[in-house]
Amino acid sequence: MNQEPDMPDFNRVARDVVVAPGARVHAFANLYGCTIGPKTTIGAFVEIQSGVTVGARCKISSHSFLCTGVTIADDVFVGHHVCFTNDRFPRSTNSRGEPQGPEDWVVAPTHVAKGASIGSGVVILPGVTIGEGAMVGAGSVVTQDVPPRTVVAGNPARIIRMTVEPGG
Repeated sequence: MNQEPDMPDFNRVARDVVVAPGARVHAFANLYGCTIGPKTTIGAFVEIQSGVTVGARCKISSHSFLCTGVTIADDVFVGHHVCFTNDRFPRSTNSRGEPQGPEDWVVAPTHVAKGASIGSGVVILPGVTIGEGAMVGAGSVVTQDVPPRTVVAGNPARIIRMTVEPGG
């Protein structure tokens, strides 16, 4: 794994993380139980949880959070401070008043298709798919699926227009 040049290793990369050749992980990243594709860059202060897959040639910008249940295809851009979520009904405790455990909730998977771009400060609610070549405007809240090759923005994110061509 390539670290940022001239930067001490301040990352927490668990032993069960798979980092493909040519991938870069910048300082202060926290990765566990995930897979990072070749030639992908993970920015500073990014957390990627167990079960997440990030494809090839992606850029995950600083301060982003990718939780369990997220799949990122190849050539995806994730802007700064993007937050994925995976629990439709988040609670601290279960019906017995005890702290929730894995048996108390269901992960709602989120998929980001090839070539999609997600602007900075976006929040993506659980269970959505962002289509191939789609673009999500900065600061948007994605509450439902984003069709391929569309531009969405706002809270909630709404279709603004179709992109001119795949990937842009």
